[in-house]
Amino acid sequence: MKKVKVAILGFGTVGQGVYRILIEKRSQLKQMLGVDLEVAKILVSNPNKPRPHAAKELLTNQIEEILDIPNLDVVFEAIVGEEPAYQYLDRLIEKGCNVITANKVMFSKHGKSLQEKAAKHGVQVGFEATVAGGVPVIKTMDNLLRVNKVQRIQGILNGTSNYILTQMRGRGMAFEEALEDAQKLGYAEADPYNDISGQDAFRKLMILSELAFKEQPDWKDVKVQGINEITSQQVKEATEKGMRYRHIAVVQKNYKTGEVHATVRPELIDQSHPLYSIEEVNNAVAIEADLLGTVTLVGPGAGMLPTASAMVEDYGDMLTKTKNVISI
Repeated sequence: MKKVKVAILGFGTVGQGVYRILIEKRSQLKQMLGVDLEVAKILVSNPNKPRPHAAKELLTNQIEEILDIPNLDVVFEAIVGEEPAYQYLDRLIEKGCNVITANKVMFSKHGKSLQEKAAKHGVQVGFEATVAGGVPVIKTMDNLLRVNKVQRIQGILNGTSNYILTQMRGRGMAFEEALEDAQKLGYAEADPYNDISGQDAFRKLMILSELAFKEQPDWKDVKVQGINEITSQQVKEATEKGMRYRHIAVVQKNYKTGEVHATVRPELIDQSHPLYSIEEVNNAVAIEADLLGTVTLVGPGAGMLPTASAMVEDYGDMLTKTKNVISI
């Protein structure tokens, strides 16, 4: 059986999740994928920090050590922020390595260039985990686009905001109280700005726009509004009318004019809306296509194992595509 060398960039929640799956499920992955995945190196900021789940000899803070691994086949990238993640993946693709990312901040801006470069070098880029964590939005969209024309996408793309709105309605909490609760449970970061401001959902929406329409709207033209100005009184009044606040990201294309338009903002919706029943930290994406109509995907949008699972599944898809190419 072929042994495949793997590296992981970043060892926070998602990076540790990938490592855990590769180690704990190694035998199962051998049977399912037909290869033996061996973690060769893990890039961290401080290799001297005690990490009980990974052997010290696997740790490095030098990207050159990753680039120098002979026959490195795939890298799982889970670094926070645009740089140095982009430059690292760019160099790895030049080396002829497949890359899989969960980094929506980086990929929303550089995804197109990375995919174009990967095509030139005969490798693949996996990015399922950049949008909605473990919900297979990217794979579903890929399948739809074979025969359908996507007209509109709307989604709840941030589990933290959805959790806060759920608690404000279900438990009568004020915004600040619900946010504090989300932080205690680990749903929100110590600095929750990207979640509650809508920036996290915006980046994910731009990735979906690029996939569906092969383009993004001009970022400066996209109205992005968070949930921090919604009051408990507003939520109470909406509930009494049978309506709910949801933080919804929408992108659509007018095929007559060619214009792509997007918004990220709180919306007041009723039971007829496909996102009305989405609760707690779940994400959901409703895709409207010309032939299929509307299909809605729902599931956990974040967390160690859902996101890491999506990344490992991406590699399984890469192997399938490679086998299909070889067999033709």
